[in-house]
Amino acid sequence: MDEWSDVHGWRQAERKRLLAERRALRRSVRRACAAAVAQLLAEHAPPLDGARIGFYWPIKGEIDLVGFVRSALPKADAAALPVVVERWRPLEFWRWTARTELVAHGIWNIPSPPERVLVQPDVVLVPLLGFDRAGYRLGYGGGYYDRTLDAMASRPICVGVGHDLGRLDTIHPQPHDIPMDMIVTESGVVRCR
Repeated sequence: MDEWSDVHGWRQAERKRLLAERRALRRSVRRACAAAVAQLLAEHAPPLDGARIGFYWPIKGEIDLVGFVRSALPKADAAALPVVVERWRPLEFWRWTARTELVAHGIWNIPSPPERVLVQPDVVLVPLLGFDRAGYRLGYGGGYYDRTLDAMASRPICVGVGHDLGRLDTIHPQPHDIPMDMIVTESGVVRCR
């Protein structure tokens, strides 16, 4: 696939397929996957002591790492959730604490902190639908994480988080795609850089 139109069409089809497979997972399987990923992150993730952690609020069957981040908070400097403040612009990371009551915010009404207190993450836990061994991820297609990482003055360590079912031979990376430093699924860790 050399043409962007071919890659774009293939990616759209893969997103649809992977999202359907992920949503079909039983709740007990999702919980077991989340527990396995949290354990692997605890053992293999970059040090989080004193770090500012960017993470995501799980939607559409994503791996739920809220408990993992909550347990890391006592030693971390801060935690923050991504917020889409403007369509096609980089995300902003807004401070989150274990006591933060989230509100529907942004273009897609994803749960977010109610106040805009910006945090520049050192480590970002990035959700993914699909991924390849080189660390490239397939998300929902908006390019928000790639755009955000590209705009950051200093690039954080990026840890892609997803299910094994998202493993692909390639996502047919394009010049705008930014690879993860590592990817963690329920069955293991892939170091990409």
